[in-house]
Amino acid sequence: MDFGLVLQTDPPASDVIALMQRAERNGFTHGWTFDSAVLWQEPFVIHSRILDHTDRLTVGTMVTNPGTRTWEVTASTFATLNSMYGNRTVCGIGRGDSAMRVAGRRPNTLARVAEAIDVIRDLAEGREAVVDGVPLRLPWVEDGRLPVWMAAYGPKALALAGEKADGFILQLADVFLTEWMVKSVRDAAERAGRDPASVTVCVAAPAYVTADDSAEALAHAREQCRWFGGMVGNHVADLVGRYGEHSGLVPDELTAYVKQRQGYDYAHHGRAGNPDTAFVPDEIVDRFCLIGPPQAHLAKLEALRALGVDQFAVYDMHDAKEATVDAYGEHVIPALR
Repeated sequence: MDFGLVLQTDPPASDVIALMQRAERNGFTHGWTFDSAVLWQEPFVIHSRILDHTDRLTVGTMVTNPGTRTWEVTASTFATLNSMYGNRTVCGIGRGDSAMRVAGRRPNTLARVAEAIDVIRDLAEGREAVVDGVPLRLPWVEDGRLPVWMAAYGPKALALAGEKADGFILQLADVFLTEWMVKSVRDAAERAGRDPASVTVCVAAPAYVTADDSAEALAHAREQCRWFGGMVGNHVADLVGRYGEHSGLVPDELTAYVKQRQGYDYAHHGRAGNPDTAFVPDEIVDRFCLIGPPQAHLAKLEALRALGVDQFAVYDMHDAKEATVDAYGEHVIPALR
């Protein structure tokens, strides 16, 4: 199993770069950042510095979207980083939640995401692609390689990930839901004539390592990670609106907890102490995240690995960023490599 570190690009950028360096020293193979231009600093500028200050780390977006940048710009940006640092990037892409909504736009349609996946990959790898009816090619790309991984939750999005994406990003670490979603992606890949095993599976969720499993330690960890249930809840609310409750198309285990959701202010998006996530119960925090002493993390990660998860990416947005990276480097990564 590989391991990634996921950060927001909060200033100062030097802190983001330092944490990514720390992650590489501790055995992490991937460094990911959010891409939401209003809420955080521009990720690709910081990606360049991360790549320059690390030796092996693969860097990517978790996730960009096809609506905030033109596709040739996205492709050119990734291709430039690859030309400078040797094909060390991954394009994580999705419909766009915070990036689009904060700017007053609706998330992109799946049809638009599907087209963007092909165009961005083709352009970044030096092939011709059609953008808005115009054939384009980046003539300076040589030996380019850009895997495109898609974030998805709902049945249509999961099918699209299996049909087109090089990897599938699942932003929660619930074992039951992971099994259901990975199966959906792999079934779609097989129907599309692809090798299901060729789709890399990345589970991303907060991890908080405690010294013990005392009630006090676990309670603090839950409060530091409760924001994640709210972030996932935005996507779940969309699914409920699209498919309805108890539709059979989306497991109730994913949708039931958002019934008490009242609203969401993106000013607190992805941050510990988010006041809009009080509706998230402890059970969901425990299911969606990894909290507790190292042994608890190992047990859950071994279960995820058995389901075909290739990478676990740690959302490191809480009051123990450095300690979590170090604990994974000492106790978790060596055991699962």
